[in-house]
Amino acid sequence: MDTGTPQLRSRRERAVTGRIPLAVVVVDADGLVSHWSSGARRLFGHSKEEAVGQPAGDLMPVSGALTEDRTARVNGPYEPYEGDDGYDELGPELHGRSSYPTAGRAKLSDAGRPRLDVLWWAYPLAGPGPGRHLVLAADVDQLRMDAGTDSGRIAPSFSLHTEFPDADSLAGQLPHILPNMSVAEAERIVGQVLELGYPVLEFSHHDRVPVTPDWGVPRRPAGRQGRAYGTSAPDGPARETHFLDNLDRLGRLPAPAPELDLEYAAVRERLEFLNEVSGLIGSSLDLARTIREVTSAAVPRFTDFAGTHLRAAVLAGEGFPTGPPDVTTIWHRVWVEHNDEPGRWDDTVPVGEAIAFPEHTPFFQCMVTGEPVLIPRLSEEDGDRISAQFEKRDLRPLINNRSMLLVPLKARDVVLGFMVLMRRQGRQPFDDMDRTTGAELAARAGLVLDNARMYTYQENVADTLQDSMLPQVASRMAGCDIATRYLPGARLGRVGGDWFDSVKLPGSRTALVVGDVMGHGLNSAAMMGQLRTAVQTMATMEMPPAQLLRNLDDLAQRLGENYLATCLYAVYDPIRSEVQIANAGHIPPVIVRAADGRSELLDLPTGAPIGVGGVPFETATVQVAPGDRLVLCTDGLVEVRGQDIGAGLAALCESAAHPAASMDHACDTIIRALNTHGGRKDDVALLMARLNGIPDGDVAEWQLALDPREVARARRLVRGKLYDWNLPGAVESAELMVSELVTNAVRHARIRHVGLRLVRNDALLCEVTDDEPAPASLLGAKPDDEFGRGLRVVSRLARGWGSSSTALGKTVWFEQALVGRGSRVPRN
Repeated sequence: MDTGTPQLRSRRERAVTGRIPLAVVVVDADGLVSHWSSGARRLFGHSKEEAVGQPAGDLMPVSGALTEDRTARVNGPYEPYEGDDGYDELGPELHGRSSYPTAGRAKLSDAGRPRLDVLWWAYPLAGPGPGRHLVLAADVDQLRMDAGTDSGRIAPSFSLHTEFPDADSLAGQLPHILPNMSVAEAERIVGQVLELGYPVLEFSHHDRVPVTPDWGVPRRPAGRQGRAYGTSAPDGPARETHFLDNLDRLGRLPAPAPELDLEYAAVRERLEFLNEVSGLIGSSLDLARTIREVTSAAVPRFTDFAGTHLRAAVLAGEGFPTGPPDVTTIWHRVWVEHNDEPGRWDDTVPVGEAIAFPEHTPFFQCMVTGEPVLIPRLSEEDGDRISAQFEKRDLRPLINNRSMLLVPLKARDVVLGFMVLMRRQGRQPFDDMDRTTGAELAARAGLVLDNARMYTYQENVADTLQDSMLPQVASRMAGCDIATRYLPGARLGRVGGDWFDSVKLPGSRTALVVGDVMGHGLNSAAMMGQLRTAVQTMATMEMPPAQLLRNLDDLAQRLGENYLATCLYAVYDPIRSEVQIANAGHIPPVIVRAADGRSELLDLPTGAPIGVGGVPFETATVQVAPGDRLVLCTDGLVEVRGQDIGAGLAALCESAAHPAASMDHACDTIIRALNTHGGRKDDVALLMARLNGIPDGDVAEWQLALDPREVARARRLVRGKLYDWNLPGAVESAELMVSELVTNAVRHARIRHVGLRLVRNDALLCEVTDDEPAPASLLGAKPDDEFGRGLRVVSRLARGWGSSSTALGKTVWFEQALVGRGSRVPRN
């Protein structure tokens, strides 16, 4: 296009930029509003919440640009501008396009509101986004106030932006029309607007003024203003010159280039600041780190002091806080950043302090309303009043004569915290643009903060669930020491289906269990909890290992087809020095012999995983010696992607045989040796038991006849053995409890004799066995009842007691703490 014609040169010379308040609306293919700016709210009186999703033709007078019907009635009578068809104001260069913009002017009448005289521009849009029309609108009254010209000459139109001087700079103003859109969407729309024609104000038949949006940016002093895009021709009409001068004076048409450069440089600087902050924050899901990033990003570029406060529930990871905050809400000051001299703020506003903010303070106003609070300058009076609300601290030296901005940190319309921003004297006070920038900063920070909060909460839930699922295994059981380790498989999935357990059994025996539910996550953890509970219940019923796995397999099939797990179940008898063990599709355990330090995989029948069904299980008996170690683990420890599991099992045997100072050190050695490969996905459960055994000299067994006189004999036998073991302090209580248990056994036994066994270990264990399978239980004895108090006596005196039943009978046992060890005392 030849830009050197006299006509276009005349346009350049006369062109200025019209800065006017704009309403910005995006309409989708169905004619519904998808974007509604704050300017649209001010012009048409509808909030964003009320407008989005509603028909655009019901909210503003542009329905003719969106449909074929150009006589639609909007918000009352719709009156096109006289002498103007209200549409097709397109410049001659853009005619003939299949999709073209339209412009118009309409008067809007709505009950209860002043009559509006509206200019509008409508652009058709194309592309992947939902928007199909961009609509700009302005109030004519704001253009003609005190202008001293005929406002009837003002009309909307379009021109190519290249018709004006400094076209690139003019095109660069368009992104500011869409301040709340994503960068990609805004660039797509701006590209189409430039192609279809730049919006202009036509105030004569010869001159058109390009429109740029007015967001209320403060103007420069009049003495420093200049002209942009040329000046009015000296021979121009006096009415037009007077019109431009008055619009310029009223702030409707701004002073040209230097002022616009300053104003939009300020806008651009704030957008760049927000973009940089967005890139800095959110690099981690750690809540504390996120808060430090948000607070530090604001100093010193935007503020001199920044302090961030969070609700206690958010900081504790207790989930989403409910209800609005009030004077009882506890807030934690989680981070402070400033560029004052070191230590100035530390004593008065220390990090980590928990505080409830008084009601008559700007802090309380911000957290309750959820809106920014701007105080351009805190006077001495205001600072003294705020400081007086806080006991035992003097805020006046820190806040007086400073500019303050409080912005809430919100997520899902709930205030999670707020930021205190302050600028010291000598720096430009916070203004409305800063309030908008601070609110945008807080909005972005609130989203990142909520993500970190949710992650912290979910991590706490996962840890709590996993801790509740995994048992607290005692480090010492009868005749053995136990150490365990559990490692979650994935960073974001801290719960899984691996478990270990130990169960105390009658006869000083201990059940050792390791299992692995197939899969990961909460479902596997829930299945694991059910299977572990079932194993504990069946173990106390003294089932042989193979029978227990058989019953567990039946249970898994009843629970559902997805219940699949591998399991190792072993019962260690320290008196007989043997381990009975059964395998359900699990990797074999490792036995480390104390005699020579040799380690080996136990050769066991493999079996099938729990839940497969129809496969028998077998019990194998392994003889052990005092000091041998049994190592059970899940496959997550030995499986490495791309390697044969045999290599992992060999490494397990090698690391298990390594000498260690303690059981915990032995477990750590195994973990370090086998957990070196990166990218481990599966959970790891490890249980190691050192099988110490119980010497024959610490065990005494007797058989008692089914005769009441045997009760006295049992007391004598127990008394004598305790004196032999040098336990005189345990004699009195042990005699009484044994007397009660033997009395019950003699009374309820059928044919066979009654068995009595004492075991000396860390505690004194006493077991009484008979052939009546009905379990012993506490009875509610009445004052005149002759029986029913024996087990109550045992319950009060023993450290622990219990009863287990089998098909052959039952065993009632008690443990007695060994206190009062002393010298040998002569028997009575």
